[in-house]
Amino acid sequence: MERPFSIKQLDHIVLRTPNLPRLRDFYLDLGCTLERDISEKYGMVQLRLGISLLDIVDVNGRLGQAGGAAPGPNGRNLDHFAVRVEPFDQAALLAFCEARGIETVVPATPLFGAEGFGPALYLHDPDGNRVELKGPPDKIVEPH
Repeated sequence: MERPFSIKQLDHIVLRTPNLPRLRDFYLDLGCTLERDISEKYGMVQLRLGISLLDIVDVNGRLGQAGGAAPGPNGRNLDHFAVRVEPFDQAALLAFCEARGIETVVPATPLFGAEGFGPALYLHDPDGNRVELKGPPDKIVEPH
């Protein structure tokens, strides 16, 4: 049977947290914008992440209680998610993170993403979720 759909892009990611305001503020400072705040009713905020959404759910809220224990160093909800950023000025990104006390890791070689191999850097949000800031593709096909 032929597939009746095609995948276009990442729609949204859901992160669970024991401290919704802290995680919300971290991503707002990183450049997301508030799409919807339904924390009173559901214990969740939805942030705009470019064309995608980042939902942040309070583990003690109505939706979050269904997911079990909170994420942490010994149990995360995901390995990482990548956010395409433009422009990718590594020095400026590192300075931005350093000014906010955010530790970063710069991979030794370009990483493969949706658009091909290109620069990236990793950071962790306050709950320990790993976030990749992904740059545009390089002209090379694969790193050596």
